Amino acid sequence: MGIETGGLLGLLLLIAMVWAIYSIFQSAASTGAKVLWTVLIIVVPVVGLIIWLLFGPKGRNRHAT
Repeated sequence: MGIETGGLLGLLLLIAMVWAIYSIFQSAASTGAKVLWTVLIIVVPVVGLIIWLLFGPKGRNRHAT
């Protein structure tokens, strides 16, 4: 009668992965770095997301004016 925890957590993980991969490809990192980060996130999703959040390429440089 309730929402399945695994299904909800899986959906949240999928959304986080899509957001991370989108952010990686929007970054100024080299193509090789983008591919490596994407593969890491796909192969080991939870650990890959944590590592990417800590050490991954940041978004495009935005200058505050």
